[in-house]
Amino acid sequence: MRGCRSSARQNKFHLSVEYRRDPGKFNRMVEKTSDALDAVFRALADPTRRAMLQALSRQPRTVGELAAPFAISLAGASKHIQMLERAGLIRREVQGRVHTCRLEAQPLHAGAEWIRHYERFWNQQFDALDAVLKAEDAATPTPPATRSGTTRKPRRTP
Repeated sequence: MRGCRSSARQNKFHLSVEYRRDPGKFNRMVEKTSDALDAVFRALADPTRRAMLQALSRQPRTVGELAAPFAISLAGASKHIQMLERAGLIRREVQGRVHTCRLEAQPLHAGAEWIRHYERFWNQQFDALDAVLKAEDAATPTPPATRSGTTRKPRRTP
């Protein structure tokens, strides 16, 4: 009997998790945009992939050239490159045995726009903080200045 309750509870839990995990049921466009943005940030989360993108921003590179600065095998480099390809950040061209990668910067624009939204939020927060600090400064009297332009230190009494 106890196992049945646990099983029923688990089924109810899984149904609620499945329902919440699939936001595409209501708006498939949001899901598609979110998946692309998630892939970009997932690809950018690794320092090796960021360094590869930086190298590609200067010129196209072969897989070997991308792997060279790191202590990884060509197979390891290829896995990083596949992640960048899935995110749409690079395009790989194959000519015989040579795989040349080129930067595709367009998906970075969506990430930059997402970050820009929060940049505006933080700028508003910093502006509000600045206004509060200026109001506090205006309300606090300044100590009198001496002739040399420095403020006087209060005397200590023994």
